[in-house]
Amino acid sequence: MKLNVTIDRDEDGVWIVECPSIPGCVSQGQTKPEALDNIKDAIAACLQVRAELGLPLTIETRQVEQVEVVA
Repeated sequence: MKLNVTIDRDEDGVWIVECPSIPGCVSQGQTKPEALDNIKDAIAACLQVRAELGLPLTIETRQVEQVEVVA
């Protein structure tokens, strides 16, 4: 299963990775590769918990086009 993740760096330099299709599935790391490895473990754990609770494994996500950005 391939899932999209978002990657961002916080003000302390820690990499934050989130899987938008799994509510609450977030991890972090001191380096980007570490954060990406950690999110794999988080995804596995979140999927297991959701399955045990009888919840859908993922929720629907979509992309929308933003036509204009106002700064």
